[in-house]
Amino acid sequence: MPSAFHEVSFPLSVALGAAGGPERRTEIVVLASGREVRNARWADSRRRYDAGSGVASLDDLAAVIAFFEERRGRLHGFRFRDRADFKSCAPSATPARTDQPIGTGDGVTRTFELAKTYGAAFAPYRRRIAKPVAGSVLVAVNGAARSATVDAAAGTVTFAPADTPAAGAAVTAGFLFDVPVRFDTDALTVNLSGFLAGDIPHIPLIEVLP
Repeated sequence: MPSAFHEVSFPLSVALGAAGGPERRTEIVVLASGREVRNARWADSRRRYDAGSGVASLDDLAAVIAFFEERRGRLHGFRFRDRADFKSCAPSATPARTDQPIGTGDGVTRTFELAKTYGAAFAPYRRRIAKPVAGSVLVAVNGAARSATVDAAAGTVTFAPADTPAAGAAVTAGFLFDVPVRFDTDALTVNLSGFLAGDIPHIPLIEVLP
């Protein structure tokens, strides 16, 4: 069976109790002088999570096992809600159509990829958002609200020919989003002896980069 991505979400009640975040790969060489030479091995960060701490009941346990079996362990990817980072804006704010720059019009291009920028002028990091939440995406051109067709499975917005952004126009968007992940194990160890509700001590998940 070939791998695929399933457009379904990991059980939200369990995801809300997960721990994890971005990971980078940096190579560090210490010279004879004691100085360091550092080199980024990855251009993009990759997120890792452990959802084991989110299992709080037998129902949670059953939901995770069923989800794991349907994904065939590590074979198929799925959506995961990162409770610390799932908006185009600050966690306490409501997404607005001017939150994130996603491109500049050239009078021809109609399709733009959603993205979220981290940091400011010194060394901002632009992260592609491949899994926006359907119905949450708001788009603007030069700050004015515009309509566009959203592909929630690919993370793109496409303007109608008549609405093609003019050359130099700032295209922005606001949205909610999920992280595309897969299980990072083919075996779940279930322990019912320690907790009445059940416990899965380790449910490793890793981001699937677009």
